[in-house]
Amino acid sequence: MSRLRSVRVRILASILVVTALGMAIAGGVAFLVAYRRDAELAEVRVAAITYLVVAAIALVAISLVGWFVAGRLLRPIRVLRDAAARISETDLSERIPVVGRDDVSELTATVNDMLGRLDEAFTSQRLLLSDVGHELKTPITIVRGHLELLDPDRPDDVQATQELTLDELDRMSALVSDIALLAQTRHPDFVRPVAVDVSRLTESVFAKASALSNDHDWQLAQLAEVSATLDAPRITQAWLQLAENAVKFSPRGSAIVIGSTVPDPTHVDLWLRDQGRGIAEAQLERIFARFARAEPGRGVEGSGLGLSIVAAIAEAHGGRAFAESAPGTGSVFVIRLPRDGNMTGGG
Repeated sequence: MSRLRSVRVRILASILVVTALGMAIAGGVAFLVAYRRDAELAEVRVAAITYLVVAAIALVAISLVGWFVAGRLLRPIRVLRDAAARISETDLSERIPVVGRDDVSELTATVNDMLGRLDEAFTSQRLLLSDVGHELKTPITIVRGHLELLDPDRPDDVQATQELTLDELDRMSALVSDIALLAQTRHPDFVRPVAVDVSRLTESVFAKASALSNDHDWQLAQLAEVSATLDAPRITQAWLQLAENAVKFSPRGSAIVIGSTVPDPTHVDLWLRDQGRGIAEAQLERIFARFARAEPGRGVEGSGLGLSIVAAIAEAHGGRAFAESAPGTGSVFVIRLPRDGNMTGGG
């Protein structure tokens, strides 16, 4: 086939040469240009094929690189998805490894923080339910036992059982109220802070606390002449709870001192000092836990939630409650709050 094409080209060239000579002999002058279209287009065809091949290879390479990079970028999200699928109400302990400092890593850290808060909330809820069940078990057992032994034919037995039952029911009612209050401390609107004159608040709490008992020597000490952003009714509630505890655990005739001070430029301390038995150092942190008592079984009435409520109110204000004491020296209970109202919204 190629040979035939070559012969045809030679014949065509001969004809052109003869024609040109004839025109020249006739006295005219002519320029004849001849070219092969296939030969001219061959270079363009080669260039186009080369471009297509290179483009295809580049497209495949870019796709592979993109798939690899996207996989690396989305891997933390897949890990996050798998971890979320494994997490259940009974197991919130799993955390997702944080690698790098990009946006996905920050998202992973945020999710870990959220899981930590959820784990803390569920653990607190389970402990509360366990503690409540334990605390309610005793009065229910007492009431049931007396009702089973009640002799309806003896009026004095009926009256005694009635008084005991009502007393235990009142105690359970107070316990339920305290539990409801503790639950409210988790709500964002639990505290509603406004600017408060601390010295006037101290005087107001002192006047209310001194009415709790006529058997103690109430004293008003230092007054912090500053303003603080806080929820006055909630702080009053916590402060009076400390006063009630002091009345319970301090001997008659002893002094109970109330005051407020400024420990540093950003905080204010609201405190109460009693002359009770004092608290061992190992118990100072424990007494603010739910249902905790420094001396279990000492026979003092109460739900065991008083100081935990004080601590919860302080924490809702962005502060904390703590005690300083030693056996035989009395105790000082302090509610330390930020003056600028740096609230946590109830946790």
